[in-house]
Amino acid sequence: MARKTALSTLRQISEVNMTPLMDLTFILLITFIITFPLIEEGIPVNLPKGEASEIEVEESKTISLDIKNQLYLDEIPIAINELLAEMQQLANAQPDITIFVRADENLPYGQVVNIMKTLHQANISRMALVTQSEKQ
Repeated sequence: MARKTALSTLRQISEVNMTPLMDLTFILLITFIITFPLIEEGIPVNLPKGEASEIEVEESKTISLDIKNQLYLDEIPIAINELLAEMQQLANAQPDITIFVRADENLPYGQVVNIMKTLHQANISRMALVTQSEKQ
């Protein structure tokens, strides 16, 4: 029995199928959309309520102070004297860095001021106090 197609007429498919790549991209996108808010609020802090505008930042770090007076720098526990050295290094390496300060609303005002003084001593010029929306 003779062949109906010649071997020379068969050609390879040289195109890459993009459908699996697009599926993977959308899955990763959805994963990041879901997990990003959880990363931002890793330390449980009862924030004070207030209205503020959004801040556009490129580089930022977060300092959190919980009700137990435990201080965190991006979810890593840190002492107040270590915080000064770390902030000085950051100020020298990245002068335009923004520091977000998250503190529990039931803490004495002086403890938040101590953190702000530490940031001022480290020559951090861009800092913001994080609040919770009053609408919630």
